[in-house]
Amino acid sequence: MKNSFKIIAWAAVALISVIAIATVLFLYQRNNASKNLLGGVLNVAVDIGGQRFMRWHTPRELPLLSFQDPTGKTVTLADFEGRVILLNVWATWCPPCREEMPSLDRLNAKRGGPDFEVVALSIDRDPDLIKPFYQDFGIRTLKHYVDPTTRVSDTLRAPGVPTTLLIDREGREIGRAMGPAAWDGPQVEALIDGALLHASIRDSK
Repeated sequence: MKNSFKIIAWAAVALISVIAIATVLFLYQRNNASKNLLGGVLNVAVDIGGQRFMRWHTPRELPLLSFQDPTGKTVTLADFEGRVILLNVWATWCPPCREEMPSLDRLNAKRGGPDFEVVALSIDRDPDLIKPFYQDFGIRTLKHYVDPTTRVSDTLRAPGVPTTLLIDREGREIGRAMGPAAWDGPQVEALIDGALLHASIRDSK
């Protein structure tokens, strides 16, 4: 009887050990997969009104990214250096983009200025679709940035639209959200304030 109890006890210990080891390996692989996929290590996820904003442990460098401004001129992220920007990759045919676009416009109306801008970057192949879209949804402050090549999604490793990145004054990604969100809430403004404050502290040193 005692031997049977010992066998069961040792079997239970062995099973628990296997589960513990498997869990550690799974978490390790998942963390490495996240790192390999997006090139950085996640620090914390912040709720921003129905969506998770995934903030990096340290701001990560972004690849070269070029697109067109409202005049048709080619610009890059380097043209925005010195400002914090919220880069939103979207398309007129995307229902979730239509859902969140008004909140992006409200955020830009409230916070847009010399230190911050919402950069709404459309991947529509026909740039002429953007203006009527803005009119239909009452978008008044966002400029018409566009990438008709749609390469921006691959360059940023964005799995779909909308994908939104918060970028610091040096053109580095602070974090991102994948999917629609309420961008005019206090959580987002706190993220913006944090990015601006960090830049101010660094510049004062």
